[in-house]
Amino acid sequence: MSSEFSVPVTHVSSRDNALIKDLRRLSQDNTAYRKQGRVWLEGDHLCRAALARGLKPAMAVFSESFWPFAHAEWAQAAIKNIVISDALLPEISGLESPARMGFVLELPAAPPLQANVASVILDRVQDAGNVGSILRSAAAFGFGQIIALKGTAALWSPKVLRAGMGAHFALRLVEGVEPEALDALTVPIVVTSSHHGSFLHQQPIPMPCAWAMGHEGQGVSDDLMARATLKVRIDQPGGEESLNVAAAAAICLYASALVLS
Repeated sequence: MSSEFSVPVTHVSSRDNALIKDLRRLSQDNTAYRKQGRVWLEGDHLCRAALARGLKPAMAVFSESFWPFAHAEWAQAAIKNIVISDALLPEISGLESPARMGFVLELPAAPPLQANVASVILDRVQDAGNVGSILRSAAAFGFGQIIALKGTAALWSPKVLRAGMGAHFALRLVEGVEPEALDALTVPIVVTSSHHGSFLHQQPIPMPCAWAMGHEGQGVSDDLMARATLKVRIDQPGGEESLNVAAAAAICLYASALVLS
């Protein structure tokens, strides 16, 4: 198949190859993307999501057994193609069943915070699955910016990428933010709380706004609570004390989306 395409192809069979070592770090180290300035997208779903947003991978990686059957769409997508022996797949995967292909993207340049964009503020949300799920909800419900305060799970880490299911490519991702930087926002900050504020279904929600989602155990910090324009609670007639932060985010962001519909 490789002879049919103009994209260069390199075959790799050694686990000591420098590229394999780099991919291993990208797939298994949550902050390796910051050191390498690259992101590893494992599996066709994430790869397809990146292409749908017009991104050009620096590299496409295929297993040896999959390469002869790879669609032209994949084989022509990247600047160069790497074909690795099947035995190396576990070396570059964070999954129990490694995917047969993936892309390496250049890490997007860190964008400045935009003051007037509908946003989600993540205040030390530490579980990667929660963070990725919130990113998916933000993209689905028209929130264009994620503001991750220091202490939040790394946004481009492998687990967050997988949980985000491609939402990363639809969002403006601002990481490592100090609470003081939020003073530049011109949209109101809306904070969720288990014990304070009006019930969400009884409270008009300003839009655009910046929803603040807090630490899984501690909730939103006092510093951020003091910056809130509005505090709301989610009614729980079943009697539970609190909701998972990703579930709460989905409910709140959907409520905001209804304002625009």
